[in-house]
Amino acid sequence: MDNILYYLDSLPDFMIYIFLGAGAFMENIFPPAPGDMVVVLGAFLAGTGRLSFIMVFISTTAGSLLGFLILFRLGSYLGRRFFIERNYFFFKKDHINRVGNWFKKYGYFIIALNRFFPGVRSVISIAGGIYKLETKKVVYLALISCSLWNIVWMSIGYTLGTNWNVVEKKLSYIFARYNMVLFSLFLVLIIYVAIRGNKSD
Repeated sequence: MDNILYYLDSLPDFMIYIFLGAGAFMENIFPPAPGDMVVVLGAFLAGTGRLSFIMVFISTTAGSLLGFLILFRLGSYLGRRFFIERNYFFFKKDHINRVGNWFKKYGYFIIALNRFFPGVRSVISIAGGIYKLETKKVVYLALISCSLWNIVWMSIGYTLGTNWNVVEKKLSYIFARYNMVLFSLFLVLIIYVAIRGNKSD
Protein backbone atom coordinates (compact mmCIF):
# COMPACT_ATOMS: atom_id res chain seq x y z
CA MET A 1 0.00 0.00 0.00
CA ASP A 2 2.93 2.35 0.59
CA ASN A 3 3.99 2.04 -3.05
CA ILE A 4 0.42 2.68 -4.18
CA LEU A 5 0.24 5.73 -1.95
CA TYR A 6 3.43 7.20 -3.41
CA TYR A 7 2.24 6.45 -6.93
CA LEU A 8 -1.15 8.08 -6.37
CA ASP A 9 0.43 11.18 -4.91
CA SER A 10 2.23 11.70 -8.21
CA LEU A 11 -1.00 11.67 -10.23
CA PRO A 12 -3.39 14.54 -10.96
CA ASP A 13 -6.46 14.63 -8.73
CA PHE A 14 -8.95 13.40 -11.32
CA MET A 15 -6.83 10.30 -11.99
CA ILE A 16 -6.75 9.48 -8.29
CA TYR A 17 -10.55 9.71 -8.10
CA ILE A 18 -10.79 7.34 -11.08
CA PHE A 19 -8.37 4.94 -9.39
CA LEU A 20 -10.38 4.99 -6.16
CA GLY A 21 -13.65 4.42 -8.00
CA ALA A 22 -12.10 1.56 -10.00
CA GLY A 23 -10.74 -0.02 -6.80
CA ALA A 24 -14.17 0.09 -5.16
CA PHE A 25 -15.70 -1.33 -8.34
CA MET A 26 -13.22 -4.23 -8.56
CA GLU A 27 -13.86 -5.21 -4.94
CA ASN A 28 -17.38 -6.23 -6.00
CA ILE A 29 -16.35 -8.03 -9.17
CA PHE A 30 -13.27 -9.66 -7.61
CA PRO A 31 -13.85 -9.86 -3.81
CA PRO A 32 -10.18 -10.43 -2.81
CA ALA A 33 -9.43 -6.92 -4.12
CA PRO A 34 -8.90 -4.56 -1.13
CA GLY A 35 -11.84 -2.30 -1.89
CA ASP A 36 -12.46 -1.17 1.69
CA MET A 37 -8.80 -0.27 2.18
CA VAL A 38 -9.03 1.79 -1.03
CA VAL A 39 -11.86 3.76 0.57
CA VAL A 40 -9.73 4.36 3.65
CA LEU A 41 -6.78 5.34 1.47
CA GLY A 42 -8.92 7.96 -0.25
CA ALA A 43 -10.09 9.27 3.12
CA PHE A 44 -6.48 9.49 4.28
CA LEU A 45 -5.53 11.53 1.21
CA ALA A 46 -8.50 13.79 1.93
CA GLY A 47 -7.32 14.12 5.52
CA THR A 48 -3.89 15.30 4.35
CA GLY A 49 -5.56 17.92 2.13
CA ARG A 50 -4.52 16.15 -1.08
CA LEU A 51 -8.10 15.34 -2.14
CA SER A 52 -11.65 16.46 -1.52
CA PHE A 53 -13.51 14.35 1.04
CA ILE A 54 -16.77 14.74 -0.91
CA MET A 55 -15.19 13.70 -4.22
CA VAL A 56 -13.55 10.66 -2.62
CA PHE A 57 -16.94 9.69 -1.20
CA ILE A 58 -18.66 10.13 -4.57
CA SER A 59 -16.04 8.22 -6.56
CA THR A 60 -15.82 5.24 -4.17
CA THR A 61 -19.59 5.05 -3.67
CA ALA A 62 -20.21 5.20 -7.42
CA GLY A 63 -17.64 2.44 -8.00
CA SER A 64 -19.15 0.23 -5.30
CA LEU A 65 -22.69 0.75 -6.55
CA LEU A 66 -21.77 0.11 -10.19
CA GLY A 67 -19.96 -3.12 -9.33
CA PHE A 68 -22.92 -4.32 -7.26
CA LEU A 69 -25.45 -3.52 -9.99
CA ILE A 70 -23.43 -5.23 -12.73
CA LEU A 71 -23.44 -8.48 -10.74
CA PHE A 72 -27.13 -7.96 -9.94
CA ARG A 73 -27.92 -7.66 -13.66
CA LEU A 74 -25.72 -10.67 -14.39
CA GLY A 75 -27.68 -12.77 -11.92
CA SER A 76 -30.94 -11.55 -13.41
CA TYR A 77 -29.77 -12.30 -16.97
CA LEU A 78 -28.41 -15.79 -16.27
CA GLY A 79 -31.25 -16.82 -13.99
CA ARG A 80 -31.69 -19.47 -11.33
CA ARG A 81 -31.52 -22.47 -13.67
CA PHE A 82 -28.07 -21.48 -14.96
CA PHE A 83 -26.53 -21.73 -11.48
CA ILE A 84 -28.46 -24.85 -10.44
CA GLU A 85 -27.32 -26.76 -13.53
CA ARG A 86 -23.66 -25.85 -12.97
CA ASN A 87 -23.67 -26.26 -9.18
CA TYR A 88 -20.81 -23.77 -8.60
CA PHE A 89 -18.82 -23.84 -5.37
CA PHE A 90 -20.29 -20.52 -4.16
CA PHE A 91 -23.69 -21.27 -5.71
CA LYS A 92 -24.42 -24.90 -4.92
CA LYS A 93 -27.84 -26.21 -5.87
CA ASP A 94 -28.94 -26.77 -2.26
CA HIS A 95 -27.69 -23.36 -1.20
CA ILE A 96 -29.55 -21.62 -4.01
CA ASN A 97 -32.83 -23.24 -2.95
CA ARG A 98 -32.29 -22.24 0.69
CA VAL A 99 -31.20 -18.72 -0.18
CA GLY A 100 -34.28 -18.41 -2.37
CA ASN A 101 -36.56 -18.77 0.65
CA TRP A 102 -34.58 -16.13 2.52
CA PHE A 103 -34.64 -13.71 -0.38
CA LYS A 104 -38.38 -14.08 -0.80
CA LYS A 105 -38.81 -12.95 2.82
CA TYR A 106 -35.83 -10.70 3.54
CA GLY A 107 -34.31 -9.92 0.13
CA TYR A 108 -34.55 -6.15 0.26
CA PHE A 109 -33.38 -6.04 3.86
CA ILE A 110 -30.32 -8.14 2.92
CA ILE A 111 -29.60 -5.81 -0.02
CA ALA A 112 -29.77 -2.83 2.34
CA LEU A 113 -27.11 -4.41 4.58
CA ASN A 114 -24.95 -5.96 1.87
CA ARG A 115 -21.95 -3.64 2.29
CA PHE A 116 -21.66 -4.65 5.93
CA PHE A 117 -21.04 -8.28 4.95
CA PRO A 118 -17.47 -8.42 3.55
CA GLY A 119 -16.76 -11.53 1.53
CA VAL A 120 -20.37 -12.24 0.52
CA ARG A 121 -21.38 -8.96 -1.10
CA SER A 122 -20.91 -10.41 -4.58
CA VAL A 123 -23.05 -13.43 -3.68
CA ILE A 124 -25.79 -11.14 -2.37
CA SER A 125 -25.83 -9.02 -5.52
CA ILE A 126 -26.02 -12.03 -7.84
CA ALA A 127 -28.67 -13.69 -5.67
CA GLY A 128 -30.74 -10.51 -5.79
CA GLY A 129 -30.69 -10.72 -9.57
CA ILE A 130 -31.43 -14.45 -9.65
CA TYR A 131 -34.56 -13.95 -7.58
CA LYS A 132 -35.73 -10.97 -9.63
CA LEU A 133 -35.86 -8.30 -6.94
CA GLU A 134 -37.25 -5.02 -8.20
CA THR A 135 -34.43 -3.05 -9.84
CA LYS A 136 -35.45 0.40 -8.59
CA LYS A 137 -35.60 -0.77 -4.98
CA VAL A 138 -32.30 -2.59 -5.33
CA VAL A 139 -30.58 0.52 -6.72
CA TYR A 140 -31.96 2.67 -3.93
CA LEU A 141 -31.10 0.25 -1.11
CA ALA A 142 -27.68 -0.62 -2.53
CA LEU A 143 -26.89 3.10 -2.76
CA ILE A 144 -27.85 3.60 0.88
CA SER A 145 -25.74 0.60 1.91
CA CYS A 146 -22.68 1.80 -0.05
CA SER A 147 -23.06 5.32 1.26
CA LEU A 148 -23.33 4.34 4.91
CA TRP A 149 -20.44 1.87 4.73
CA ASN A 150 -18.15 4.30 2.92
CA ILE A 151 -18.94 7.25 5.15
CA VAL A 152 -18.18 5.16 8.26
CA TRP A 153 -14.78 3.97 7.07
CA MET A 154 -13.92 7.25 5.42
CA SER A 155 -14.65 9.10 8.63
CA ILE A 156 -12.40 6.73 10.57
CA GLY A 157 -9.62 7.00 7.98
CA TYR A 158 -9.98 10.79 7.87
CA THR A 159 -9.73 11.26 11.63
CA LEU A 160 -6.91 8.80 12.39
CA GLY A 161 -4.24 11.23 11.29
CA THR A 162 -1.80 12.00 8.49
CA ASN A 163 0.65 9.16 9.11
CA TRP A 164 -0.33 6.38 6.71
CA ASN A 165 1.59 3.68 8.58
CA VAL A 166 -0.40 4.45 11.73
CA VAL A 167 -3.68 4.61 9.81
CA GLU A 168 -3.04 1.32 8.01
CA LYS A 169 -2.06 -0.46 11.22
CA LYS A 170 -5.09 0.74 13.17
CA LEU A 171 -7.52 0.07 10.33
CA SER A 172 -6.13 -3.42 9.74
CA TYR A 173 -6.74 -4.15 13.43
CA ILE A 174 -10.30 -2.78 13.25
CA PHE A 175 -11.09 -4.70 10.04
CA ALA A 176 -9.75 -7.93 11.57
CA ARG A 177 -11.89 -7.55 14.70
CA TYR A 178 -14.96 -6.60 12.66
CA ASN A 179 -14.58 -9.66 10.42
CA MET A 180 -14.06 -11.90 13.46
CA VAL A 181 -17.28 -10.67 15.07
CA LEU A 182 -19.15 -11.04 11.79
CA PHE A 183 -17.83 -14.56 11.27
CA SER A 184 -18.94 -15.51 14.78
CA LEU A 185 -22.44 -14.18 14.13
CA PHE A 186 -22.64 -16.12 10.86
CA LEU A 187 -21.51 -19.26 12.66
CA VAL A 188 -24.20 -18.85 15.31
CA LEU A 189 -26.78 -18.25 12.57
CA ILE A 190 -25.72 -21.37 10.66
CA ILE A 191 -25.91 -23.49 13.82
CA TYR A 192 -29.35 -22.04 14.60
CA VAL A 193 -30.65 -22.79 11.10
CA ALA A 194 -29.20 -26.33 11.21
CA ILE A 195 -30.80 -27.07 14.60
CA ARG A 196 -34.11 -25.63 13.49
CA GLY A 197 -33.97 -27.69 10.30
CA ASN A 198 -33.35 -30.89 12.25
CA LYS A 199 -36.28 -30.16 14.55
CA SER A 200 -38.51 -29.60 11.54
CA ASP A 201 -37.48 -32.99 10.11
